[in-house]
Amino acid sequence: MKNTKLHDLVITAAFIALTYVFTFINVRLPIAANGGLVHLGNIPLFFGAIIFGKRVGGLAGGVGMGLFDLLGGWTAWAPFTFVICGLMGLTVGAICENHHDYLHYVLALIAACAIKIVGYYIAEGVIYGNWIAPVSSIPGNLVQVGLGAAVTLIVVNRLYKLANHMGLTHHEKRQQPA
Repeated sequence: MKNTKLHDLVITAAFIALTYVFTFINVRLPIAANGGLVHLGNIPLFFGAIIFGKRVGGLAGGVGMGLFDLLGGWTAWAPFTFVICGLMGLTVGAICENHHDYLHYVLALIAACAIKIVGYYIAEGVIYGNWIAPVSSIPGNLVQVGLGAAVTLIVVNRLYKLANHMGLTHHEKRQQPA
């Protein structure tokens, strides 16, 4: 009999760490008022949320990317990132928790994109006191989420099947991906 709490803790910690590390793989954009980043941190966030659910997704996004901001020189952004990326992971996980098909994946990733765009628009407006400049960050956010979504949609079914086959998931009520 496996220790479910320990199992969940290890999986969650792994996705927090993966999200944190993948966020360091980034390109700073010269177009946005804040310099903005396009990074790969959304990929493990999306994988964790889709495969293991909203709790893992929310914590991977909020803590993983929030730590990156806190320790990576984007300190003012950390509280916003914790909330925005936490909500992204929570939402993706909630939409996909009992539905492992491309329609739900796409809907979840569109919702995550909307959360990122609206959330960072508001965050940038608050941080800089300017509600026009944040518009320049939207293309970078679209590229960032679009890249993460594309990789996720290509790979996630295989990863879900592998995790399920290895007994890493404990959501027997989930349907198998097509």
